[in-house]
Amino acid sequence: MPTYKVKLKHREEVAESTTAFYFEKPSGFDFRPGQFCNVALLDPPETDAKGNARSFSIASAPYEEDLMMAMRMRDTAFKRVLGRAPLGMEVRFSKAVGPFTLHEDASRPAVFLVGGIGITPFRSMILDAANNNLPHRLLLFYSNRRPEDAAFLDELQQLEKNQANFNLVATMAEMEKSQQAWQGETGFIRKEMIDQYAGHLANPIYYSAGPPAMVHAMRELLVGMGVNEDNIRTEDFDGY
Repeated sequence: MPTYKVKLKHREEVAESTTAFYFEKPSGFDFRPGQFCNVALLDPPETDAKGNARSFSIASAPYEEDLMMAMRMRDTAFKRVLGRAPLGMEVRFSKAVGPFTLHEDASRPAVFLVGGIGITPFRSMILDAANNNLPHRLLLFYSNRRPEDAAFLDELQQLEKNQANFNLVATMAEMEKSQQAWQGETGFIRKEMIDQYAGHLANPIYYSAGPPAMVHAMRELLVGMGVNEDNIRTEDFDGY
């Protein structure tokens, strides 16, 4: 499998304790929205038992200039090194892989059930669909504790205003801990919420990504609603 040395161009906080890292896109690096790649640190000043590489979904869309990954900044050796790295530092990327991509049959809507940093592959899918004028109907349920924790929320809200085929249902589970006002949904993603916003859709395909417990809960919820498991696609962010 080919690998690529790339330089860190810049980084920015996209939610509390969540940072987006932008890397130069090497020549010949192609990917489909929703895929992931391995990112390896080169001779880092510290390491841990998990080693110097991690897998991350590519949060940028293929048409964007840079390759972008976003991650919760937990206190691990890998994230400490990356978080303090000087701009221009080189890392090694693997080829992008993975089947977690948007289905081709545009007659079937896509319903995304997302928790926290699980938003990364869906940002890529949604921006790519908008850029290429794909006819797919896209509905995103996006659950966070507070608006402060919701990466890319402003961008997604603006995209909904500009794209007739995209709808966003953002919901906050712990608004009592927030310093921001919120007029949207509250609580976790649940059957009643899915019925309200997606109940009229004909034969959708459901996608879920995020922490394993959340993804497992979404699969159980959908199966309990009578959704055929062939129409459910998931990806766990284990150890993100």
